[in-house]
Amino acid sequence: MISVIIVSFNTKSLTRKCLQSIKVFEDIKNLEIIVVDNNSQDGSVAMIKKGFPFVKLIINNNNLGFAKANNQGIKQAKGDYILLLNSDTEFQSQHTLEKLIKNAQSIDCIGVISPQLLNSDGSIQASVYYFPTVTRALKQYWLGQSGYFGSFIPEGKVPQPVEVVTMAAMLILRSTINKIGLLDEGYFFYYEDLDYCCRIKQAGLKVYYLPSVQIIHHHGKSGQDLAEDENQWRRLIPGSIRYHGLFKHYLIHFILWTGQKFRSRL
Repeated sequence: MISVIIVSFNTKSLTRKCLQSIKVFEDIKNLEIIVVDNNSQDGSVAMIKKGFPFVKLIINNNNLGFAKANNQGIKQAKGDYILLLNSDTEFQSQHTLEKLIKNAQSIDCIGVISPQLLNSDGSIQASVYYFPTVTRALKQYWLGQSGYFGSFIPEGKVPQPVEVVTMAAMLILRSTINKIGLLDEGYFFYYEDLDYCCRIKQAGLKVYYLPSVQIIHHHGKSGQDLAEDENQWRRLIPGSIRYHGLFKHYLIHFILWTGQKFRSRL
């Protein structure tokens, strides 16, 4: 069995499209779908109850954050494979889950595997990262060696090991969870994927990107109501401090800020 876990927070229309796409393209009898609702006020819960009775619904009285809500779902999931899926995603072809699992079964030492994500217009979305380090910050922002920070699209059509994949659609093996544990609930929103992929690497497991399987991701829609547009960047700060530690967070921020200021004057 595979378990699909979706965290919902005021994304009624997107959540409906996500669940409908799974229903259209997958055999519901062979999987369980768990939606964890973080106290939505837009009618999401009623919509799910009425339109998708096969969904197992966990209703929170407060917004517990992305990591904790996913952990609630993982704890109740029965599958040997668990797909963490954003509410702003849509399946767009048949046998998406089957293909993800078959590839996961064929790769040694795999911890998680992620499909290729598509933007709303069908173009390929950059969804893979390198671990952000002080050295890489210096190389890109002071020495002008691009490609170390920010998301990118790996080349090639075959499954390939990468450092970090976004958690918008991440298939986790049950054996991975048994080995390294649940998501770190100290992260409220953002940096959970970096932290989890780092722990996978430390455990001697691998993170894989699978370009032959694609899922649409309406990027940023699931978290857009958490802050005003001009303050969206501030949501990254708590996660960055937890991930890097206070000193490295400010050091990397200083390198990025000074590098960008210098380039803007050229």
